Amino acid sequence: MSELLPYVEGVLSATQVGETAASIAAMQEPSGAVPWTTGEHVDIWNHVEAAMAMLVGGQVEAAERAYAWVPTLQREDGSWPMKIVGGEVEDERGEVNMSAYFAVGLWHHWLVRRDHAFVQRYWPSVRAGLDWVVSQQLPFGGIRWTPTEEGALLAGSSSIYQSLRAGVALADLLDDPQPEWELAGGRLGHAVREHRDLFLDKATYSMDWYYPVLGGAVRGDAAFELLETRWDDFVVPGLGIRCVDTNPWVTGAETCELVMALDAIGDHRRALQLLGDMQHLRADDGKYWTGWVFGDDVNWPHEWTTYTAAAVILAVDALGEVAGHSSAGSGIMRGTSLAPHFTELALECGCDSADELAGSAGRPS
Repeated sequence: MSELLPYVEGVLSATQVGETAASIAAMQEPSGAVPWTTGEHVDIWNHVEAAMAMLVGGQVEAAERAYAWVPTLQREDGSWPMKIVGGEVEDERGEVNMSAYFAVGLWHHWLVRRDHAFVQRYWPSVRAGLDWVVSQQLPFGGIRWTPTEEGALLAGSSSIYQSLRAGVALADLLDDPQPEWELAGGRLGHAVREHRDLFLDKATYSMDWYYPVLGGAVRGDAAFELLETRWDDFVVPGLGIRCVDTNPWVTGAETCELVMALDAIGDHRRALQLLGDMQHLRADDGKYWTGWVFGDDVNWPHEWTTYTAAAVILAVDALGEVAGHSSAGSGIMRGTSLAPHFTELALECGCDSADELAGSAGRPS
């Protein structure tokens, strides 16, 4: 079956991708949940990412068991708890980014499997989750990260922009229009493009730097310019990218997410370079270490994580279109298969009206 799996010439073969998908499945719990690593906690965002990676990596049964588990932890308001350990809720707070991401996973499954019944089965859960998420939107357009804490996170809100586009694509597929999501997406996209200063300050984290591009709200020249602003702060040639700008620690998941952001804007040269650079984190049987402390030259933490392995597979699938082979879900981060960009809206943020906004993403007619 390996010849059907994604690969990138000179970086990872289809067989190696299959090994990495199997390493994720090996850490899956009997319930279907996929923890960060064996015995660790589960959150819905990373769990869904693992399911996406297992699906394109040939572990179809494991991926679908993972999706079947997701609704079992959903609350009546549509949200999911932030942290689950061994099937028990450890942190009850609802987190918007986690509660939105099921939409991306379900749309990705449709792209790969074209199983309409599967989409119909999980659509009510996705719809309830996104309804709850948009109810947390703040006046400037960002999404409050939990109902109990003030402020919105830029990385999380950027990811929600992608989730809303996936949700609208699913709604179109099922002929169940969700115009309120489109309005929320228009306001959110404007906030990510024009009001990044109004989000909580997490500028030391690389995720806040590249996620506006990865989530799709920032594209074109603005995306290139944004990535150039802090390239030298985060990218460590030959190793990957830092998780935090103050620490000599490169992490595989963040590196592969930047790979996908670069692929999304057509910068394949640097994307391929970074994907190759982070392969020093690959371990036996296709597992991936979380990170590497350079200077001390040690892997830290001393663990292999499912979310790192998943990010590698999804990055390979993305780049497979130009440098190897990819699945039908390859464009999930580029957004080419999602609903079109939302019409940019500035309602309560103090900006000019949407009709006067320069550089609007603009939903094509």
